[in-house]
Amino acid sequence: MFQRVNKLVIDLPEVEYGDANAASAVQELLGGKFGEMSTLNNYMYQSFNFRGKKKLKPFYDLVASITAEEFGHVELVANTINLLNKSSSFTAPPDLTPLQNGKDMRSTAAFIASAQTSLAVDSMGAPWTGANVFTSGNLVLDLLHNFFLECGARTHKMRVYEMTDHPTAREMIGYLLVRGGTHVLAYARAIEMATGVEVSKLIPIPNLDNRVFDYARKYEDMGYGNVLFTWNNVGDYKDIDRIWKGTNPLSGERLYVQEGSPKGYDIPNLDDMPEEFAPGIGPEEFKKIAKRLLENM
Repeated sequence: MFQRVNKLVIDLPEVEYGDANAASAVQELLGGKFGEMSTLNNYMYQSFNFRGKKKLKPFYDLVASITAEEFGHVELVANTINLLNKSSSFTAPPDLTPLQNGKDMRSTAAFIASAQTSLAVDSMGAPWTGANVFTSGNLVLDLLHNFFLECGARTHKMRVYEMTDHPTAREMIGYLLVRGGTHVLAYARAIEMATGVEVSKLIPIPNLDNRVFDYARKYEDMGYGNVLFTWNNVGDYKDIDRIWKGTNPLSGERLYVQEGSPKGYDIPNLDDMPEEFAPGIGPEEFKKIAKRLLENM
């Protein structure tokens, strides 16, 4: 089972302005073929379907713990998209056309379907699909797929980073470049343990250091490229240290496992958007709801 914590993994900057077209580009990092919904669901189903959980526990622990982290990454990208959609409309009566900007944006669906928030789609509006999930049951084949998936995801993050200079988008991408690079190395090490082939000699793919990106550099300096979290506080996934050990081939720093999860930061509180009828609860309705909530307490 899963336990949810009402925090984001990093502190997302909330700036005065948004960029709805940048939000559309960032959608690729959520609902694209190499987006966070794909990494989450690939690892989640592989962990559900894993054969030999006891015999091959370090490998199971690795896939299972990264699954938990990917939930947080989906949440992080979705919140980034929500903040990027800021200030794209105005509050006014319907006849003043308060959503008029939506017709000229790359994603009109965000204005029509989700009140200017994230959707389970890619940058072109195509819905995410379970066809993106690969769970063969063969350990080495699944690990190879995960290595490839993380390399593809890293490439897409780099490209979206180069498409927008919005601070909120770049903060998120900088962090995920570092964590994605960690997962690339983790799966490379797992393949090495399973086969003896030195896959880590292939990285980084693309051949570009995270420190080239200003918003990634601080997370490298904080050591996020060297740590795997268990996302569990009772020792269930601690055997990932059988795989995640030694030194980082890119930095030479020690690899280590930390039980639990990062401390987390507040999740952005989205303002009411009357022109989208969201949440659709006015002052009088709120008073009635509050009264009902307080009854019989």
